[in-house]
Amino acid sequence: MKNNILKKFLLIMGVMSLAVLFAGCGKKTSSSSVKHITYWHVNAQTQGGATVDDLVKKFNDTHKNIKVTAKYNPDMYKGLMQNLQSAQASGKVPDVTQVGWAYDNYFSSNFKYMMPTDAAKKFDGNTKFIDDNFSKRTLSFAKDSKGNLVGLPYSLSTPVLFINKDILSKYNIDESSLTTWEGVKAASKTIHDQSGKYGLYIQEPGDTWAQQAVMLSNGADIQKNGKAAFASSNGIAAYKYYQEMVNSKLALHTPWAQGMDSFIKGDVAMAFTTIAQASHIKKSAVFNASAIVAPHFESHKTVVPVGGSMLAITAQDSEQQKAAWEFEKWMYKAESAVTWSKGTGYLPPTKVALESASFKDYVKENPMLEPAVKTLDNAIPWTSFPKKGLQAEQSMIDARDKILSGSNVQSTLKAAQDKINVEQK
Repeated sequence: MKNNILKKFLLIMGVMSLAVLFAGCGKKTSSSSVKHITYWHVNAQTQGGATVDDLVKKFNDTHKNIKVTAKYNPDMYKGLMQNLQSAQASGKVPDVTQVGWAYDNYFSSNFKYMMPTDAAKKFDGNTKFIDDNFSKRTLSFAKDSKGNLVGLPYSLSTPVLFINKDILSKYNIDESSLTTWEGVKAASKTIHDQSGKYGLYIQEPGDTWAQQAVMLSNGADIQKNGKAAFASSNGIAAYKYYQEMVNSKLALHTPWAQGMDSFIKGDVAMAFTTIAQASHIKKSAVFNASAIVAPHFESHKTVVPVGGSMLAITAQDSEQQKAAWEFEKWMYKAESAVTWSKGTGYLPPTKVALESASFKDYVKENPMLEPAVKTLDNAIPWTSFPKKGLQAEQSMIDARDKILSGSNVQSTLKAAQDKINVEQK
């Protein structure tokens, strides 16, 4: 009798042990099924950082098997590329990376990534998502010099001229006179002579996107036949104009954050910067702010490089790539894209979002975006050098800083151009 009771007890204990064992295994499987991926971006709090955090949180709340951690990289796209170099060397790369247009050739030539068409075919079985959401022109911004689609367009922008309408009104300056850089200079002189304030600030981050726009709008080329070509007579003339504005204290020469802070405080009347600053200006400016299409020089037309970035899959493991692709597709949903636009001022990258009622209503409520929307159709790709892209951008940044500190424009631009072209061989 006692033996039977003992056998039953041992049998029950064995069943219970197996149950605990399998329950433990179930929990372990559930935990390991959650894919943790990292997303590297360049969005400071004044340029969409809070919106990045909100979007990532919403994604994590609605996707129980994927958890995204966002990491901000300072010094814009150049800073991110430098960090990515180090990450690749250590073998610890992010899974999704925000790559600026200026680095698409450099990125595709130096880093391991998964083309979005390959991701779509592998994980969706077709490219319908890409075909349905992006126009051929928008996709062209994300292609390298070999025609490969490196990533998917994410942020689209053009530079615009933000204006302090209160200052312009006070000194009887007509907005229509600001369509040319000559008109901007005349207005800046009026403002400076009567108030001591600066008339203009042109953004100075870790790239020369805005300065390239100024040169392009004077008929210059930044690159021609695969070589740097900005030290032309038109490029030199554009930079001489810029240098004279700074030397005469009509234009402010300072890093980007300080320059935008000066504009927002009302110490500078006009700011030539990305439309991605629109939301920050709207929230923070203490005056009546507006925006107009980027100026051009007399006898030339407005030409600007498209700004912004693409999202590239840098994950190397197949399961990580799959999770990265799911995250990217969610970020391109119309609702997500419009949220991104509202939080930054960037233009939505997808056809569905651009044509959505919510975005059109947003533009009506925020007319500062209209100049960027108008200019986007005429924007050209941002110059991208395939070899030593970081060094090429740094050479142009160094040239800008030397010129605005008083160096000879012609010799400084020529030296930078020659250095870049030697590095491209």
